Amino acid sequence: MDSNDHIDIRGRVRAHGVRQLTIARMNAPADWQDELRRALVAHRKPATILSSNDFRLFLQSFAIFFTATMLFVM
Repeated sequence: MDSNDHIDIRGRVRAHGVRQLTIARMNAPADWQDELRRALVAHRKPATILSSNDFRLFLQSFAIFFTATMLFVM
């Protein structure tokens, strides 16, 4: 490669951005605003303690702790 040869990186970056935007628009649902509203409403629903992953993690951690304690006591 010669030192006189220059690569137009800005043009390539712009072209890549245009391609990515086109792909995103093609993959987006036709009613993307309604889809976004539904996703936001579902995300804002208050979570109950019995259905959350935190409660499940707590139970698993407690089971491990309890088992280790019982083995230590024996």
